[in-house]
Amino acid sequence: MTFRDPWWLLALVGVPALMWWRARPTARGIVWFSDGSTLARLPRTAAVRVAATLPVLFGAGLTCLIVALARPQRGIEDSVVRTEAVDIVLVADVSPSMAAEDFSTRQRRMNRLDAAKRVMDEFVRARPEDRIGLVVFAAWPYTAAPLTIDHAWLRQRIAELRVGMVGDGTAIGSALAAAVNRLRDSRAKSRVVVLLTDGMNNAGTISPDDAALAAAALGVRVYTIGAGTRGTAPMPVQTPFGVQYVPQPVEIDEALLQRMAAATGGQYFRATDLASLEEVYRQIDRMEKTPIESRRYLHYEERFAGWAAAGAILLLLDAALSLSRFGRLPP
Repeated sequence: MTFRDPWWLLALVGVPALMWWRARPTARGIVWFSDGSTLARLPRTAAVRVAATLPVLFGAGLTCLIVALARPQRGIEDSVVRTEAVDIVLVADVSPSMAAEDFSTRQRRMNRLDAAKRVMDEFVRARPEDRIGLVVFAAWPYTAAPLTIDHAWLRQRIAELRVGMVGDGTAIGSALAAAVNRLRDSRAKSRVVVLLTDGMNNAGTISPDDAALAAAALGVRVYTIGAGTRGTAPMPVQTPFGVQYVPQPVEIDEALLQRMAAATGGQYFRATDLASLEEVYRQIDRMEKTPIESRRYLHYEERFAGWAAAGAILLLLDAALSLSRFGRLPP
């Protein structure tokens, strides 16, 4: 709440003095007794208690009227936001090789898919204005979420991803084709695919190069990410003696991923640890920002009427009680 004429509030300083003036003994008359101790032992009746509240009613009424004179107002804000939204499809490899644990935080080691889920969740939270979809793939692609602005639901779908949920294999071309198909009817100014994989194309019916050419023809920009350390990575293997970690060669077809990105005007990134993977998604986030124009309009709603009515009621009540036997009682 704000005040249109706040200088009226300075008058509140005088309210205590007026209350004292209103309640001073000479204003209500004095009854003389030879011995006041006798009166002191008399019980305080309800009428005496009511009479004691009259100065409070008077002060409260004056306070309400002064606040009303200061013109209290409540600001009502309207905003007009204009933005050129971006439609984005996140594509994530969920093949068994994504179980390799070559990513980690300070507290624990994690597999590639868990790291990807973590950074995709952060990416989604950073882009509340965009429609974002999710395609996962291994031996075949699967649309886990169509383009949506329901980011809470989308983040839940990301959290539910599991290694091996769509077979064993790496169908990069088919996955990109499925993502591009989701963007085919989009009218967004910018349409983007962010594809993350840790392997080489060895499944599917569409070649990655053909899928990239189709994306370029439709004006879809593709960012590709190779996820995995260099050399070998520890792969958990279930044995009769429990889970054992076996070194596994990291084989990412970087030349293919670079060609796919270049064909669409995108860019290829290599992420060898969690920090670099987070930085990759931050870079893509910065590159795909669009300007947002926001205009604020502030309207004011007058709120003095309630204060004025309350002040008038309190002062009238004080005047009415003062004219009754309550106001004629000695203090």
